[in-house]
Amino acid sequence: MNREDLEKIAVSVAKSVLEAKALPKMSLALAKKIIARVEEEAARVGVNAVIAIADKSANTVAVVSMDDAYIASYDIAVNKAYTSAALKMKTVELAKLAAPGGSLYGIQHTNGGKIVIFGGGEPLYIGGELIGAIGVSGGTEPQDTALGAFGASICEELARG
Repeated sequence: MNREDLEKIAVSVAKSVLEAKALPKMSLALAKKIIARVEEEAARVGVNAVIAIADKSANTVAVVSMDDAYIASYDIAVNKAYTSAALKMKTVELAKLAAPGGSLYGIQHTNGGKIVIFGGGEPLYIGGELIGAIGVSGGTEPQDTALGAFGASICEELARG
């Protein structure tokens, strides 16, 4: 190969990199936006929640504990986010599979006890791509489930600006 061929290859690779679609990912900035909106909604419905965001590898990115939230809700919210990211599913759906006789019965005893099998955890997607998960704890299961679903529903909108 001569220098001209190498330059053509380098230019081609550089163009490919620049034109490639950036893969969506969870950032701290996006996590903060989601948390802020979910916190507003929780206050509106009268829930003192803990809201956790994990990345797609189930690592916690951000957590907010609203004033007067239950102390126990911290670990629960973090673990709901972990569960939804790790299993790529809503924790309320996992509850059905983990019930006695279900195909995943006993799963909550795996992963060092971090698997949560009740509502409030939701995977987060951008363009159909899993980017992380949200976990909400502090209200009733239906309230936590609704708040988590709200967070999931606004994720893509917030990511776009």
